Amino acid sequence: MRTFLAICMVALCLPALAEQRVFYQPLNRDAGVTPAQWQQLWQATAAQGGTTLIVQWSAYGDSDFGGAQGWLANSLREARAQGLELVLGLYMDPAYYQRLQALDADGLSSYWKAQLGRSLSHYQQLRETWQLPVAGWYLPMELDDLHFRDASRRDALYRQLQAFNRQLDKPLHISAFSAGTLAPGVNGAWLDQLAGLGLTVWWQDGAGTGRLPPLVRQAYEHALPCRVGVVREAFRQVSAPGQSFHAEPAAPQLAGGCHAEAVFDVRYRPWAQGVLPQQ
Repeated sequence: MRTFLAICMVALCLPALAEQRVFYQPLNRDAGVTPAQWQQLWQATAAQGGTTLIVQWSAYGDSDFGGAQGWLANSLREARAQGLELVLGLYMDPAYYQRLQALDADGLSSYWKAQLGRSLSHYQQLRETWQLPVAGWYLPMELDDLHFRDASRRDALYRQLQAFNRQLDKPLHISAFSAGTLAPGVNGAWLDQLAGLGLTVWWQDGAGTGRLPPLVRQAYEHALPCRVGVVREAFRQVSAPGQSFHAEPAAPQLAGGCHAEAVFDVRYRPWAQGVLPQQ
């Protein structure tokens, strides 16, 4: 009871940031969160104006987080009970980023084809066994302008996502971040092309990772068409390159304007402190 009151007090004291869309990245360590804590967490998320929970993945490598009756599926049923719509993430290969670095154009295309096939199988399994009402599906393989700087790679990806999207029953969400390789205008045009497939495309603002200087990040953001949403990072990375990822909570830089906004991740928001273990 004291935990619930503490969360509510934190929520009431926070300014109205209108965090309508919030990401959640499931981790195996979250299995220890109790049903009562999940209820409190999603209640507090809704109290902050949350309407949509974007779940980054529902399977990560060999882990499916307990399956249809496991802790993740049950926690998401509770999120639905608290009024949150779900955009449910599909399958994520833990070696995705290493594979991006190692593959040439033909190898990357084949790899993406295989991973989309695995995500499609997982999508069908989710519909049959989890039976969660969802507003959309999220593909957790993030895009960047370094590994997709060549137009031929972007064209191959376009065709693959077009075919994949046609097989889903709800809109597909995908996100991208900027590494400073493509010019801002070219990057914006690329993401706009993907949005033209009917995808919900998100661009990560990079404020948490700090890979690019602020003025460079702003140039990329200003070049985005309005139909590309912006993910506001609510953390500051404190781990050095090559170390295991570690971050501290930070206020997301919500800006409003013509772009839809989402916040990454609920784990770093004040009302989740003491409930979700930190990375």
